[in-house]
Amino acid sequence: MNKKKGIILLKTLLLSTSQRNIYRYCTDKKKKRKIIGGMIGTGLLYIMLMAYCIAMCVGYGTYGLISSTPVMCALVISGIAFFFTFFKTNGYLFNFREYDMLMSLPFEAHTVAACKFAYMYIKSLPWYLSISLSMMAGYGYYARPKIYIYPVWILLSVFLPLIPMLLSAFLGFLLARFSAGFRKTNLIQTILTFVLLIFCFCLRFILEGIFKNDRVEEVVGKISNISDQSAGIYFPAKWFSDAITKGSMTGILLLACVSTVLFVLVFFLVGRSYRNINSALKSHAASRKFRMSTQKKHSVKQAIAFKEFKRLTGSTVYMTNAALGEILAALLSIVTLVIGFDKIIAIVTQGAPIDVFMLQPAIPFVLYFLIGMMATTACSPSLEGKNYWILQSLPIEKKTIYQGKMLFNLYLTVPFMVISTLCLCISAKTPALHTILYVILGIALCAFSTAWGCVCGIRHMRLDWENEVEVIKQGSAVTIYLLPNMLVTMGLVVLVVFLGTKMDHVLMTLVLIALVSVLALLSYLSVIRMCSHSPSSGAGAPKAV
Repeated sequence: MNKKKGIILLKTLLLSTSQRNIYRYCTDKKKKRKIIGGMIGTGLLYIMLMAYCIAMCVGYGTYGLISSTPVMCALVISGIAFFFTFFKTNGYLFNFREYDMLMSLPFEAHTVAACKFAYMYIKSLPWYLSISLSMMAGYGYYARPKIYIYPVWILLSVFLPLIPMLLSAFLGFLLARFSAGFRKTNLIQTILTFVLLIFCFCLRFILEGIFKNDRVEEVVGKISNISDQSAGIYFPAKWFSDAITKGSMTGILLLACVSTVLFVLVFFLVGRSYRNINSALKSHAASRKFRMSTQKKHSVKQAIAFKEFKRLTGSTVYMTNAALGEILAALLSIVTLVIGFDKIIAIVTQGAPIDVFMLQPAIPFVLYFLIGMMATTACSPSLEGKNYWILQSLPIEKKTIYQGKMLFNLYLTVPFMVISTLCLCISAKTPALHTILYVILGIALCAFSTAWGCVCGIRHMRLDWENEVEVIKQGSAVTIYLLPNMLVTMGLVVLVVFLGTKMDHVLMTLVLIALVSVLALLSYLSVIRMCSHSPSSGAGAPKAV
């Protein structure tokens, strides 16, 4: 009976969020076009990912290391599944919006938790299969395995992500269980998540040290050796490799059975504390030192900005995505002050003889690449969800609401931009006039990021989400803001360095300040113009009933 209930619940979750199902029954042509556009964009990402995996197999095949492909396939999928699940656990398994509704239904706690995990697994499975099947094609071309290996590979590809996802979900459960013992539960979870994120970024320098000054053949050989050694530690990768390269039935059974047993065990343990953890994450402790005092009067825009701040600090997923760039910019500025700007450049350029002076104009854009990684305005309109119409019913002009949201993003980004720019300029021994202009350019970039993010957020607003992860990590507004913004910024870094060798830095910076300011103003005016439309005119906004 519990199994039937679980299947019904899982089916309902999938149908309620299926873009295909929405497209089938939706009558809004604009929303249908948006869904088609999203499918096309996702398809392009699949193609890029599969092309990268096939290129990896070509490298292995060229240097006679194709037998290591199954191990590498297992490790890549396991690594991606582990980290992606860890960052989604808080939004999918814990502290999700429909928790009260689901727990009021006749389902046991472990059934709800298991169904939420299965939902997360099914939604992510196409990505893992695209990696696995493309590497299977590359392996098949070079290794020419027996025909039965292909269905075995496809079958085991379904089980490959399960173990790392379960381990990651259990780690997320332990963090949630640990943080639930503190008054500031979300803050503790956020800090622990930031620590893990920073560690992941540090791995890049560790890997760089391992492969420094190596030729391509040596790099491929080292990667092959490391992956083979990792299989001796991470047994699922070894089981998968043995099943593919040796046709081991033991490997097939171990991978399938251990995944199933671990699934049952994890959600048996999670179910015992599931209600307590969610209750702790949703509750807010009152301070014992509360004292009645005169309330301060704030403007409506500042009140909305403060509301956005409370939303940010109240969500681990939101904070780790929106504030990660600012934390990285602060770390970069501190490290640069301690080590020195010239030494950092020497590390990045592998000791190439580059004049540090010509790189100085790129400082604001390098910092903007981090700080402008995500604007809160790109997802904050959608995060209103069902509260959107409550907000619209208040006696507040629509433009005031979005001005308050933009004000908060400026409060978040500008201080980090100014302080980080000053630190990098001091370390690079930049002239005072240049430093002032770089700070102004950085502020203009923050203003553009804020306004352009708001344009994306309003035009691609989605209020019918079931989980905030779908808006913060997977929303159309965030994707449309993020990808062009980052690509253009990388191009501007190269362009500014090139122009810095041809023209005066002061003149170039003044031109850039004027250009960015005009773009920021145009984006802001676009927001104001969209605010003059009816509340239901935003893309993706549900029609009033």
